[in-house]
Amino acid sequence: MLGGRSHRVNTKGNLQQSMRANYGEHGVDNYYKQVGASYRNPHFPGVRACMFTWLERWWAHEKTAIGPRSPLIFDMACGAGEVTVAAYEWWKRGGVQPSKKGIAPQTCDSSSTKADGLEGEPSTPMVRQAPDGLLITAADPYTQVAYTERTTLPCAPLTFRDISEGLLPPNVSSTTTIGVSRANDVQSSSIDRIDMVVCSFALHLVESSSELFALLRELSTKAVWLVVLAPHKKPEIKEGWGWVKWDSETWCECGMHDRKEFILERVHCRVYRSINVPDSGHEVVERGTGEWFKQDDPMHK
Repeated sequence: MLGGRSHRVNTKGNLQQSMRANYGEHGVDNYYKQVGASYRNPHFPGVRACMFTWLERWWAHEKTAIGPRSPLIFDMACGAGEVTVAAYEWWKRGGVQPSKKGIAPQTCDSSSTKADGLEGEPSTPMVRQAPDGLLITAADPYTQVAYTERTTLPCAPLTFRDISEGLLPPNVSSTTTIGVSRANDVQSSSIDRIDMVVCSFALHLVESSSELFALLRELSTKAVWLVVLAPHKKPEIKEGWGWVKWDSETWCECGMHDRKEFILERVHCRVYRSINVPDSGHEVVERGTGEWFKQDDPMHK
């Protein structure tokens, strides 16, 4: 398990610094309705560190299967674009860590907008360890203004229930369009699948187990990977919901109750792989509840 000392950033638009206090005083829905345009995640350094570490591991193992195409990330419940910003910075740097492996720089301010908050390429040339292109689609019912202001990309006002009923954001943007006043988006209907869904500090807010099941089961038919970033171990994702838990360090399936996650800056990162969508160039074959293997895996021939 990776670790790191917590570092939080100033978030003037969030009412109180404690999210628990905000939820307790206003309720989740009312709170985000009040701060939707000014919201910033105070744990952005941890989100950023987790995304760099996950994307580095993912690309090292999946780049051959993905090939020349641009993989698609769905930033679900995208907030002010913390995941999108981190993914963009990782891609822009060519997959090169910005500092000590797995630890985000301490100078990044999550209140920054696109104009002054996104970091560019490293100062010295390095071998590129990232795809040539990266696609982003995003949704949040409360923070569209904050997301677009920070990233310049569109955000669909979709709720978890909307997504569980099959809706997806209508637009997909390329990272090459970030900072362009009018992004050259493509229609999501032209995308046959999502490479990963990333949900940061929001999945535990789904009100009931049945609603969470409906959401995750639907996503498992459209996305290869599910990445959950959270301040704790919640929510519990169960067998039979369309996903298996994944150990990103050893790159293999693990038990749903195994403590296979990494923690950076007090942000927990857990990874799951769909049992319903194959990775690039492989067929998923079920071996029972929550188990799968690649059709061409010599270990299972």
